[in-house]
Amino acid sequence: MRDPATQRVLCLAGPTGTGKSAAALFLARELSGGVINADSRQAYRDFPIITAQPTDTERASCPHALYGFLDCTEKLSAGAYAELGRTQVVDFAAQGLVPIVVGGTGLYLDALFSGMPEMPPVPPEISLRWQKRCALEGPQALHALLRERDPACAAKIHPNDSQRITRALEMEETTGTPLSVWQKRPVPPSGLTPLIIGMDMSLTELTPLLEKRIDAMLAAGAVTEAKAALARCPDERAPGWSGIGCAELFSHLAGRVSLDECREAWIKNTRAYAKRQITWFKRNPAIHWLRPDAVGTMLEKWREFAGSC
Repeated sequence: MRDPATQRVLCLAGPTGTGKSAAALFLARELSGGVINADSRQAYRDFPIITAQPTDTERASCPHALYGFLDCTEKLSAGAYAELGRTQVVDFAAQGLVPIVVGGTGLYLDALFSGMPEMPPVPPEISLRWQKRCALEGPQALHALLRERDPACAAKIHPNDSQRITRALEMEETTGTPLSVWQKRPVPPSGLTPLIIGMDMSLTELTPLLEKRIDAMLAAGAVTEAKAALARCPDERAPGWSGIGCAELFSHLAGRVSLDECREAWIKNTRAYAKRQITWFKRNPAIHWLRPDAVGTMLEKWREFAGSC
């Protein structure tokens, strides 16, 4: 029996390009809901096309939150996201809206629903130093260093995940304690009870859809968007440029690769990311897997979930 004192939340999770946003819009209209972003890349204001943020028309159809609010030079840790996300859930619920959390950043969702231990802030100079080192040496080299300093943490992080690798090294330097030790500390309950629905689509089925999606982004002005962002922030090491699509377009604009090479790398890296996302979410037995177009069943599951005690 679920605790009726906790706030219930509908969550749509899964790999990139599986139709989470479209399903969320349908459910928000049917349930009088508000959509809350849980995608680390869609938080950046400079890249609405490249990160597939909801359009102005889509945002006008129901309340949206935590999209496009970060500057390219800022980064958002999972702990900081959890605080923002929890506040937004409570705010939507207070307005009589069903909170609908949507995204593919598994660490954000884990932090939001399971909580995270409180950690001291990392001084900006330490963070910048590790970002510069990652840009110079590459994430694989820093992952090897992390394996020496915090093998338990390194085992959970992909060697190409520069953001999580640098985060772990920053925390170890700041506190003198490995991040894996911090992560084992007890955390207070989140106060949220989610129904998590996963978009059930195989990587084989998803791959051609990702290619079409990237071509649509290019046709919609992704290169022009990246040029404008480059004029505002020419620092390739800035957190906003680290996302897939953004990084490849920066390389193109810097003259290192042609647009065709940029496109091919963008497709390849997006597919690899989707594969990692599928692996991440499949480990969670609490997720209810449904086809992306099974919105009627999603609606039924939520009504059953919300009405139970």
